[in-house]
Amino acid sequence: MLEFFNVTSGNRVAYHKTTGINPGIIFLGGFMSDMDGSKALFLEEYARLNGVSYLRFDYPGHGKSSGAFKDGTIGSWYRDTVEVISKLTAGPQILVGSSMGGWISLLIAKRVPKKVESMVIIAGAPDFTEDSLWKNFSDVDKEKLESGQILIPSDYGSPYVITKNLILDGRQNLVLREKLDLPFPVRLLQGSADTSVEVDTTLQLFNNIMSPDVELVLLKDEDHRFSSPKGLKLIERTLTNL
Repeated sequence: MLEFFNVTSGNRVAYHKTTGINPGIIFLGGFMSDMDGSKALFLEEYARLNGVSYLRFDYPGHGKSSGAFKDGTIGSWYRDTVEVISKLTAGPQILVGSSMGGWISLLIAKRVPKKVESMVIIAGAPDFTEDSLWKNFSDVDKEKLESGQILIPSDYGSPYVITKNLILDGRQNLVLREKLDLPFPVRLLQGSADTSVEVDTTLQLFNNIMSPDVELVLLKDEDHRFSSPKGLKLIERTLTNL
């Protein structure tokens, strides 16, 4: 059943919660994605079949939640996420972060480690505002940002709306510039055909993670969505073997 939770930013966050045992699973989606995507729904069915609690939700400005996408930043979506999971879940949880959701998962692990039992990052895109966007902007793009926003094409639908505030806030939340102390199981899943996140980014993240139990799996021919039958099967196998 679709429900809503009011966060202190003034937005209403839409969510679906499945009851079950803890630690449960929380799905954190990507940039301009929503909680009705194939991975989110696949995980919901996985949780139901295994009797595990499960939470999927839309960041403000995404999906069924209130707010304008252009007003969001990594920091604001992180803060809203912490508020949502602190209110709607009990104890440490298994974070499954897709793309930008991987970045937000890492921020939670750094700043609210008591909420993390283990972590699965799928096609993770930490620091993408700096290393993928800003790094590749032309001088003209950067000038346009100074006076508002720019649109960049997306392979998955509407163009991405990029604001100056998104870039500046991203710089306050970078995670790849230092080692990451993650004292719990971490699994990184990456597709070899991903054109949005380079394999080198995932390798850098892998090398930066300080954990007694960290593994990286590179799936041949899988793209950024990681929603093919073999991609979903790998996600299922990863969770089952955690």
